[in-house]
Amino acid sequence: MFMDTMKGLDKIFKTDISAPKVVLITGPPGSMKTSFIYSIISKYVTKTGKFGLYTTLEESVESHLANMDSLGINLSLNMQISDLTDIREIDELAGDDDEATDYLDFIERMILMLKRKKGDNFEVFALDSLGALYSLMGDTKNARKKMFYFFKMLRDQNLMSFIVMERALGGESNLLGNEGFLVDGIIMLGLDRTRGKLTRYIQVEKMRATKHSMEKHAVEVGGDGGLSVLGPLFDG
Repeated sequence: MFMDTMKGLDKIFKTDISAPKVVLITGPPGSMKTSFIYSIISKYVTKTGKFGLYTTLEESVESHLANMDSLGINLSLNMQISDLTDIREIDELAGDDDEATDYLDFIERMILMLKRKKGDNFEVFALDSLGALYSLMGDTKNARKKMFYFFKMLRDQNLMSFIVMERALGGESNLLGNEGFLVDGIIMLGLDRTRGKLTRYIQVEKMRATKHSMEKHAVEVGGDGGLSVLGPLFDG
């Protein structure tokens, strides 16, 4: 069903993506990572009647929705959007002024609460972004160790999970550290400048148990649903 969430996505994926999976959506600023994830999740839960949770640590819910609306990406009533305001409100209610917030623990508790409430209908989760989460957690080395157990929890809950992670412009071959080994899939959203103009593209670098192309495919912004996948982007 995910192949039906964006025009042209079936040019890349020969078989559908199925849960449980943790998929890293990576790329430089301006490569439409947030828009890509939000678009496919919104369309998926709208078509299937399933429930999704989108957690944004980069901006407020209002700002996020305004950006999506400007691209023609519609909000689904089957998706809950959470931002840092939710975490701060929980902190105030709990009275934990003397202790640093365990953001990862909060997100996990929110997921488990929704899973109890929604059951198997809760199928999709997104975190935007991993870099922002690491910044909030402070201890990056320890945080990366915790991600192993967090990703395991997501799989144990049978969720299709999308995690945003920034990547330097031109860093297509850069190692992603532990995250690249821990996740089930890596989708690169990049920016190509070889033809004298800026072209956005999508490339699947890794996707377990799924047949897919590894070529770069151009991505068009605008039109129905905000984004669509065009043909392969040939170098040279």
